[in-house]
Amino acid sequence: MDLSGGVGMEKRHGGDWAGFEREYGTLPLDFSVSVSPLGLPRGVRDAVIRSLDETWRYPDPLCRSLREKLATVYGLDAESIVCGNGAADLIYRLTQLLHPRQALITVPGFGEYRAALEAAGCEPERLVLLEDEDFRLPENLPAAIHSGLDLIFLCNPDNPSGHLAEPELLRALLARCRETGTLLVLDECFLDFTAEPERFSLINLLPAEPQLVILRAFTKTYAMAGLRLGYAICGDLSLARQLQDWGQPWAVSSAAQTAGLAALEEQEYLQSVRRLIAGERKWLLRELKALGFHVVEGKANYLLWRSERTDLSDALCRRGILMRSCDGFEGLDRHWLRTAVRTREENALLIRTLREVLQNG
Repeated sequence: MDLSGGVGMEKRHGGDWAGFEREYGTLPLDFSVSVSPLGLPRGVRDAVIRSLDETWRYPDPLCRSLREKLATVYGLDAESIVCGNGAADLIYRLTQLLHPRQALITVPGFGEYRAALEAAGCEPERLVLLEDEDFRLPENLPAAIHSGLDLIFLCNPDNPSGHLAEPELLRALLARCRETGTLLVLDECFLDFTAEPERFSLINLLPAEPQLVILRAFTKTYAMAGLRLGYAICGDLSLARQLQDWGQPWAVSSAAQTAGLAALEEQEYLQSVRRLIAGERKWLLRELKALGFHVVEGKANYLLWRSERTDLSDALCRRGILMRSCDGFEGLDRHWLRTAVRTREENALLIRTLREVLQNG
């Protein structure tokens, strides 16, 4: 079944609820997008509703209040932070601004890195992660950074495997980037779902690392995908200023800015999400393995797994469940699927449905 409606796979990712609704006349249970299963925090919802009375005004194009709040949270200069219409907006801004001649991505990996580089006229080099190593980053990753390389995109935890890169490896990689003048763009958009985000983040190395840009987003952590809000933290203040100027005016709506400010107050919510994901990921991993699937033991709020069948995502779709088929990831095919980790009730329904599909052929 094709729910694209003329939209290319690389632009749909997961979460094509609109295509599903057109096909089946109802909304699906969506395991194809990895957002918080707890939904939008109440405090964020209330703040957004209150902000609607101010929608007659243009939003602050510099997101001053939000950047200042983020700067306080991280102990950084607000001038180093650039807000955007989701992290994807900032990925495209970076590549259009820098126009790298040579760049490196990992395969399989998040498709927007490649798409943004190609849109900027750069055909990226690929570092192929090996299936028999469950797509882990190689220990010799820093050796892949050569003097002609302008930029490397890296996701931590990795998407779609969910593996976390060890801090020692990331520091060695950054040291090599410093030697070669390569910009390391480290995507930490899923890091808040892990048990020890502070340990695996490189934010604490800023602002002393001009070769480092860290991407983060409210989208996944606070179930704000429809509001679109991400930010980049740049070790180089001049790069941050250029990145701010490069974007379209008013890229971040007033509602999104208000939501971000409110979300930063939701510490209890954040801890609840982490506890839920930690327990449910372990349960879901065990259940998927019991059904005979090979499951990559990642640490994020999603799991990558392989089936001998290539029709599972379609079979689940017909039963009201959206699953991410990974043929949209370069280097993977329809044998591979990625599932979000959701609540126990939802996860149990997924397992029951998978069991039914497997039993009925």
